[in-house]
Amino acid sequence: MLRQLRIERKMTLADVSRLTGLPVSTLSKVETGKMPLNYSKLLRLSQSLDLDITRLFAAGAPARALSPARGTEPTSGRRSVTRANHGPSIRTATYDYIYPAADLLRKSLNPMILDVQVRSIEAFGELMRHPGEEYAMVLEGQCDFHCDLYAPVAMEKGDSIYFDGMMGHAYVATGDAPCRILCVCSAGNEALRPLLKPIEAI
Repeated sequence: MLRQLRIERKMTLADVSRLTGLPVSTLSKVETGKMPLNYSKLLRLSQSLDLDITRLFAAGAPARALSPARGTEPTSGRRSVTRANHGPSIRTATYDYIYPAADLLRKSLNPMILDVQVRSIEAFGELMRHPGEEYAMVLEGQCDFHCDLYAPVAMEKGDSIYFDGMMGHAYVATGDAPCRILCVCSAGNEALRPLLKPIEAI
């Protein structure tokens, strides 16, 4: 999708590199599918190119306008169906992400399905944080929820948690079975962008 967006804007890899701080070699590997970018780097890319992050998954998808309904306030009529185990995905060292509803642009809620890869907080590294609030439910397996203001909480299938996204936080898999979590973040991409810190090139 990066290549398609770059062509639309008549940009070279060098142009994108100057805007994002990512090396041309890295961007080339991303375009050819040889290297994934994690969520924070995708957010940086969307910020630098001034586009909704979902366009990186669904380039060319039209935005859906509001439409009035009879006798009611205007309604968007927005809807998105994502089949089981389908949706754009990103693999990182901590989580494998699946993004449902990627065809909807400028969403108020950002749903994600995480397959947790890490099994120790030491392996996770720096805790994640973002604006808005987050709701998470364990769909499969078990995990410990870590944050920088509370002691770790053990969670298993069916358990859920709601918290301030600005707290540093991490999900760490426990037990023998794979751990899958549904997460919903309340902040839209526009709210996330101003608080992004510069990232290191990979």
